[in-house]
Amino acid sequence: MRLFGTDGVRGVANQDLTPDLALSLGRAAARVLGGGHAARFLVARDTRLSGPMLESALAAGLMSAGAEVHLAGVLPTAGVAYLTERRSFQAGVMISASHNPVADNGIKFFAADGHKLPDAVEDRIEAEMQQTSPGPVGEGIGGLRHDPGMREEYLAHLTDLVSRPYTGGVVLDAAHGAATSVLPLAFSPAARRVAVLCAEADGARINVDCGSTAPGFLKENYQAFGGTLGLAFDGDADRLIAVDEEGEVCDGDVILALLATWLKGRGELEPAAVALTVMSNGGVRDFLAQEGIRPTVTRVGDRYVIEAMRQENILLGGEQSGHIIYRRASTTGDGLATGILLLSALEETGVRLADFRRRIPHYPQRLRSVRVGNRDQALSSLAYLEALASAEASLAGVGRVLVRPSGTEPVVRVMVEAQQEELADRWLQRLCDALVQKV
Repeated sequence: MRLFGTDGVRGVANQDLTPDLALSLGRAAARVLGGGHAARFLVARDTRLSGPMLESALAAGLMSAGAEVHLAGVLPTAGVAYLTERRSFQAGVMISASHNPVADNGIKFFAADGHKLPDAVEDRIEAEMQQTSPGPVGEGIGGLRHDPGMREEYLAHLTDLVSRPYTGGVVLDAAHGAATSVLPLAFSPAARRVAVLCAEADGARINVDCGSTAPGFLKENYQAFGGTLGLAFDGDADRLIAVDEEGEVCDGDVILALLATWLKGRGELEPAAVALTVMSNGGVRDFLAQEGIRPTVTRVGDRYVIEAMRQENILLGGEQSGHIIYRRASTTGDGLATGILLLSALEETGVRLADFRRRIPHYPQRLRSVRVGNRDQALSSLAYLEALASAEASLAGVGRVLVRPSGTEPVVRVMVEAQQEELADRWLQRLCDALVQKV
C-alpha cells in the first residue's frame, strides 16, 4: 500500500505514524528534496499531543541527512506554505491531521514554491526510505533553529489582505488547534469586534465538538459573544465554515460562490472561472453558470483543485468542506485568508451572508461516512454493486451518487444528491446498508 495518501502521510500517532517512521521519512525527504546539498527545511505543527513527539523525530531524520531545520512551532498549514516560498526554504513540513480526531496525526510536505508535492516526488521519497546510504558525520550533520518570528511574518501577510474592515462583530472558533497561535491578531484589522472561542492550544480537545467539523457549537454561541457572524476553523486552520446573521451554517460552496461573484465584480477574476470538486452541490454550479462564471469540476481533494487551477490559470477554487484557495493570497487552502476575504467582500458589497445564501439553489444532498473492515471488499461486493446500479437508474436525470474511499481515514464516504429529499434519504440508506453487509 502506498504510504502517502491524498494529503500526506496520516494515521494514528504512535501506532501507524510512529517516531521511527517520522525519522525515516525525514531522512528520505532531506535526500530527495534537499538537492544534494545542505538544505533548509521549515517545520511546524498543530496542537495535538503527539505533535512534539513527531516533530522531534522528523527533525532528527532531516538533520541526520544534513538538513538545517527551522522550527516555527504551532502555525496554520497555510503559514507553512507561504513562508516556505517567501523565505526560500527547500521544503516545508506541516505536522497535523487537519480535521481528523485527536489520536490521529499526519506529515505533509510543501515544495519550495509552496505547493504540495506531486505524486511522483512523494513516490521518490517513499522509495528512498528503503535505502540504507550512510549519513554525514561531524560538521556535515544538520542543525536546528527555533524561529517563532515566522508567525509575525505570516500575520503581516494576512493583514495585507484586508480591503475593507467589517463593521459588524465576528466570533471565531479556533477548534483548540493551529489557529490559536494567530487569533485574534489576524482578525483584529479585519473586523470592528472580534471574539475567539475554543482558543486554548489544547491538543486533547482539538476538533472535539468544535471547529469547522462541528459548527453547531459556534451556531449556538456566537450571538452571545456579540457576533453578527461566526467563522469556524479546523485543526490546522486550512478550512473555514461560516455561520450567517440568521444562525444558518454556510459551507464552502456558499463562501466560494460569494467570493467568486465579488472578485468578478471587482474585475479580479480572470478568467471568469472557478475550480470545485464533484462533492459541490449541483445548485452552486448552476448559480455560478448563471453569473457568467465557468465551473471546472475536479476530483475530491484540494490538491486536485489546485492542480486544475494551475493548469487552467484559474485564480479561485475550493471544496464544500471549506478548503478555499485564492492564488493571489495562498498556494493552498487557507481558512484565515478566506475568512478575511469573506468579511471584506460582505462589507464592500453591503450584502448580508444570509441573503446571499438564499440566492443559491441547494439540492438535497446526503452525506455519510461508513466504517468498513475492508474497503476493497465492501466496494466490490455484490450487495453494494446491485444497490449502486439501482440507485443510479432511479436517480438518472434527477440526481447523482458519489461513493469514494477516504484518503485519510479507514472509511467509505457516500453522497447522494436528488431533487427530492425522500429519494436522497432512501438511496443513501440502501447504499450504506449494502456496504456493511457481510461479504
